[in-house]
Amino acid sequence: MTLVDTRTPNPDYFIAGATGDWEMVIGLEVHAQVTSESKLFSGSSTRFGEPPNNNVSFVDAAMPGMLPVINEECVRQAVRTGLGLKAKINKRSLFDRKNYFYPDLPQGYQISQFKDPIVGEGEVYLDMGDKVGEVTIGIERLHLEQDAGKSIHDQHPNMSFVDLNRSGVALMEIVSKPDIRSSAEARAYITKLRTILRYLGTCDGNMEQGSLRADINVSVRKPGGEFGTRCEIKNINSVRFAGQAIEYEARRQIDILEDGGEVVQQTRLFDPKTGETRSMRSKEEAHDYRYFPDPDLLPLEFDDALIEELAQNLPELPDEKQARLMADYGITKYDAGVLVASRASADFYESVAKGRDGKLAANWVINDLFGRLSKEGLDVRTSPVDAGQLGGIVDLISSGDISGKIAKELFEIVWSEGGNPAQIVEQRGMKQVSDTGAIEKIVDEIIAANPEQVGKVKDKPSMIGWFVGQVMKATQGKANPQAVNKILREKLGL
Repeated sequence: MTLVDTRTPNPDYFIAGATGDWEMVIGLEVHAQVTSESKLFSGSSTRFGEPPNNNVSFVDAAMPGMLPVINEECVRQAVRTGLGLKAKINKRSLFDRKNYFYPDLPQGYQISQFKDPIVGEGEVYLDMGDKVGEVTIGIERLHLEQDAGKSIHDQHPNMSFVDLNRSGVALMEIVSKPDIRSSAEARAYITKLRTILRYLGTCDGNMEQGSLRADINVSVRKPGGEFGTRCEIKNINSVRFAGQAIEYEARRQIDILEDGGEVVQQTRLFDPKTGETRSMRSKEEAHDYRYFPDPDLLPLEFDDALIEELAQNLPELPDEKQARLMADYGITKYDAGVLVASRASADFYESVAKGRDGKLAANWVINDLFGRLSKEGLDVRTSPVDAGQLGGIVDLISSGDISGKIAKELFEIVWSEGGNPAQIVEQRGMKQVSDTGAIEKIVDEIIAANPEQVGKVKDKPSMIGWFVGQVMKATQGKANPQAVNKILREKLGL
């Protein structure tokens, strides 16, 4: 792959060193487990959490004479992912053998794709805020390959075990171009890519279960200079860890270069406990793996009809959904971005906002509901308050039946006890007082009882807030604030 610099140096990303500023150059190889019932080349189950070596066929265990058979659903999922990444779909691709030895790789090689992947170049768009703006991260390729098993080193004092349940599970390796320039962009890229995959349903994105993990290539250079020597950090399974690993590795390389040394190209591991990377082995190149076409698998070929069929059935993806929510409901770009971070959140919001004030609905979904869900360790799918109930609260606010303060009390009741918001308001006498006659009577009583405050407010109109507070206290927070303000200003001559 020829490395091409597509980014203009951004001083906001520079790292200060003893010899001046430095700039990171980052590329990611994200391994995403394909959502499918069975493995890439066998009929074994892909269920997570099964007892060790429970989901293993003769093919997965590389028994003599066993031949791989391609799983069509995995191919379709890879094409759908390519379409979701606005990438070129290659109608002819080849499977190759990538040769290396490891105890959890029974065949002694991995079936992967080298020169002819199933998906070519694509793009992912990141919104990095006001300072940086929108950033385009290029996708170099997406190829299909089989996963290895898992070596377990902590179950016995002097032996390691091998679990082959994961052996042969289909992976999509999504390789970015070296377009990322900060740990913040790397975190945003992984998050956005995971969101796209989840919208498409091609990978569940559960990093804690290993179904999405990243190898991160990091190098440093003087701003705008030649690319430096890269080091690869393997198997990062957390967005937060990705940021920590990049920050440490960039500083490590800067220290070496400023001391007059040379960065050695190598593969490294990240230790979350220490926040440091450590050397694992020297970095392999393609020739080290002795790639050659797999003789047991024919070229993978399909036509435009398959691509068109899959394209027609793609869901609305995050970028398109964000733009539509802004247009349909009049909400800000930031709020729309928060809502589309998961498909379930966006769907929940639309159920609340449909036919209602979109901005008010967004405030309640994002600030009140999401804030409470985060505090309780829940998500929108397990929310005690459903979209119909939250929509009912928004209706009561919009109609003037309850104030914002009463709405928060009502939300707590619905969260804890459930029920229909309108019925709760009626049964518990929570309805806002909008009767101007009743409010006027209370205002008159408060003005008559506080002649000194009346004199002060005429000199300093901002003190009207004191009177508003007294009225709200007298009505137990039920008076309509707009009506209270209007009547007070009339009575006080403001």
